Amino acid sequence: MPPKPRTAPKPEAPPRAWQRMLSGRRLDLLDPSPMDIEIEDIAHGLARVARWNGQTSGPRPFTVAQHSLIVEEFCVQMKPGWPARWRLAALLHDAPEFVIGDMISPFKAALGGDYKVIEKRLQRAVHLRFALPAELPEPVEKTIKRADRASAFFEATQLAGFEHGEARRFFGAPRGVAPLTLKVATTAAAQADYLRRFRELSGIPPGAL
Repeated sequence: MPPKPRTAPKPEAPPRAWQRMLSGRRLDLLDPSPMDIEIEDIAHGLARVARWNGQTSGPRPFTVAQHSLIVEEFCVQMKPGWPARWRLAALLHDAPEFVIGDMISPFKAALGGDYKVIEKRLQRAVHLRFALPAELPEPVEKTIKRADRASAFFEATQLAGFEHGEARRFFGAPRGVAPLTLKVATTAAAQADYLRRFRELSGIPPGAL
């Protein structure tokens, strides 16, 4: 009796690359669509993502939502009269972290290019969703980065256990911004403040979100 022909193995399904949001959206991390991004999901996520991997003093984590609000304010201190659209870009500068989390810089460097590609795709989708250029002008990017590093300096020295000299070496001394004393907000407050600031910068009437 001749042997039965072997059937080809079924191809394995590709691993799931999407995350379901509380809004009901299904966001594909590898090919994100601007239409699957909602500000409510961003605010909810960022208010629950801890900066410094949670290695901060006090009973509450210091969240990416609160950090983003500080960066937006610092941008205005550095660039008085900055247009609202660039202030919105500053508020959204860490928006991809609502779904991929806040990776500390040493780990990002260890992961290499793949992480940065995914992060960049998400950032472009966020920008397009909220009527910003997919790629920000270089001077805008540089200002946001300066504000980001200034916020990191205050966070590092007040919450994350860095000595001042050590923080200056990694983040630079803050310039062009007022000294800041950090008070860690609750998750609910950080989420509400983030949404309120988004509404103000977008020209959305109160109660519309």
